[in-house]
Amino acid sequence: MILKTRLLSGTAILLLLCGSLKAQDDKAIVIKDTTAVKINDSTIVHKKSFFPLPVLGYSPEKGLEIGAAMLYSFYTDKNDPVLRNSTISLIPSLTTKSQYKIELKTDFWTDHNNYHFKSSLRYHDFPIYFYGVGDTTRKADGTLLGNQRYKVVLEGEKRLSGRFYAGLSLQYQHDAYEANESKGVYPGMALADKDGGYVTFIGATGIFDNRDNQNYTHTGSWVRLNVAYAPAFLSKQTLWKIDAQAKHFVPISRKSTLGVNGLFNSLQGSVLPFYLLPEMGNDLMMRAYYTGRYRDQNYLAFQAEYRYFLDPKIPVNIWFLHMQPKFALAAFGATGAVFNNHDFGMDHFKPAYGMGVRWFYDEGSKLTIRVDYAWGEKRTGEERQSGLYLSLAEAF
Repeated sequence: MILKTRLLSGTAILLLLCGSLKAQDDKAIVIKDTTAVKINDSTIVHKKSFFPLPVLGYSPEKGLEIGAAMLYSFYTDKNDPVLRNSTISLIPSLTTKSQYKIELKTDFWTDHNNYHFKSSLRYHDFPIYFYGVGDTTRKADGTLLGNQRYKVVLEGEKRLSGRFYAGLSLQYQHDAYEANESKGVYPGMALADKDGGYVTFIGATGIFDNRDNQNYTHTGSWVRLNVAYAPAFLSKQTLWKIDAQAKHFVPISRKSTLGVNGLFNSLQGSVLPFYLLPEMGNDLMMRAYYTGRYRDQNYLAFQAEYRYFLDPKIPVNIWFLHMQPKFALAAFGATGAVFNNHDFGMDHFKPAYGMGVRWFYDEGSKLTIRVDYAWGEKRTGEERQSGLYLSLAEAF
């Protein structure tokens, strides 16, 4: 399991209590929704909401981890009937072994969705396991590394016409690595920038987006291509990076949706730092795999997810809590591969599959709490790889 221990019982109680903590806006505008298939009723309410989610976990390398994931949703113009919601999220956590991390993300939509701005600021001093490079790494070969990272990502796009956007991106990342143990492959392995380094990527982005909603999409498509260059005077190595993603959603019925998506990540250059190589596995794509268990010069993955909306119409009235919760069930499957430029083949692809449940804590913006469990590859002599995920928002 990727998240080895999650105290979900305490989280479930907090989910119910926080249903009453949404920040209410006295001047919220109620807008008739004539284009999207509704998940609740005939209206969408433009209002603010705030949701905190606890982060509680335990693993031998970290000890007890305590933190929170907080998401604030709002509209930059409440009177704009087509405007998408903007969000600010903050995720701080620390462990009993003096490790900590903090990440601040923003996602802003303005002016009838004509402008879109995103940012991510992250700092962590946290342990990770390094298993090597390629898709045949063994769990027994893992080395526990201390990793200190500073990372800044800034993105902005402007609508050119219709559903097409274009923009620029900037990413700065600085890493330092130190082996916390002598076992495993890391101490004796020749790696580029083995103790860390820095990089600055300057990129250009093109996007097509005709989704009915960016949070819990029922119909439409989203396609993004970003090409970025890391010049020598701003980076330790001269590099190129390609990130391509696509999502498509097909409404099967009023309550059910089939979504498919794919991604391709590639790092090109004469010297490739190991910590910048595309990594398989996280809570968004190839769920079940520890992030970085498999890494290489290229990463290609596809997944499909079926979602079914449920409205049990059961009111919950406990003291100050008054709500009628709505949910969605999901089942998903994926396949992905990491490979170098000269070694692509179908035998590199690995499976991932699982199921989950979502709770709509902000029905107007279609924001959800997501709990997924996924299974992956079983290598000879190892347990089947799997992961439990508790997250804010959909996987795609």
